[in-house]
This record gives sequence, C-alpha cells and structure tokens, in this order.
Amino acid sequence: MLNNIGLPGLLLIAIVVLVLFGRGKISSLMGEVGKGITAFKKGVKDGTEEIENATANAAKDVTPETEKDKA
Repeated sequence: MLNNIGLPGLLLIAIVVLVLFGRGKISSLMGEVGKGITAFKKGVKDGTEEIENATANAAKDVTPETEKDKA
C-alpha cells in the first residue's frame, strides 16, 4: 500500500501536516525528536563503554598466583 506514494504524495502529506499543526509545533516537535535521538545515542555509548570496561578489568585479573603471593 505504501509502496506507491512517491515524491508528490510525500510533499502533499508534508503540506497537510504543516497546515494542520503549524510551523511552531512542528519545529518544537522536531527539536524534541532530536533530543531523544541524542539521549539514545548517549545511552548506547555509555552502555558500550561500561561493557568494555568490565571486560578489560576481567582481562587484567588473569595472572596466576605464585607461591610468594600466597604467603
């Protein structure tokens, strides 16, 4: 169903949305979408760094104990 929209259909939809909501509402909505995307990317980056730090710390603790360390 949506395969046949094309460029003229998208332009018509954009004009209708602009008329219904106005320029101010659309710009504020896009600002909120941008903030959401930024927060999502930051969360993914923080999660990735946390996992990398955990695996790096686990990799540091692979040295075997010696008799001197046990005493």
